[in-house]
Amino acid sequence: MVEVLEEAGLANLTSEQTEEVCKLGEETARRYVLSKVASKKIEKLDISVEAEGTNLLTLKIEIDVALSPLLKGFDAQMLVDDAVKEAFKSAEAYLRELKCHLKK
Repeated sequence: MVEVLEEAGLANLTSEQTEEVCKLGEETARRYVLSKVASKKIEKLDISVEAEGTNLLTLKIEIDVALSPLLKGFDAQMLVDDAVKEAFKSAEAYLRELKCHLKK
């Protein structure tokens, strides 16, 4: 699954800030998935977060998860959707915080 967030109104982000927003999104998504499913029940978990742009930042989050066959009734797609939402929330909060610091 790939989701895109576009955030306008930022001055050019440094490479460190861009890297930080990607890292934050990835960590948030991973924590969310692991809070819902035990790691031993996850066969594969790949999370990719990419940021592009300067004044208009495009953030792409892709999560690929394969769960144990023992979790037959578990909705993996809903897990992925919710993890992506949480990752975007944390990325948006970070970007809002950057905007506030830039205005000062």
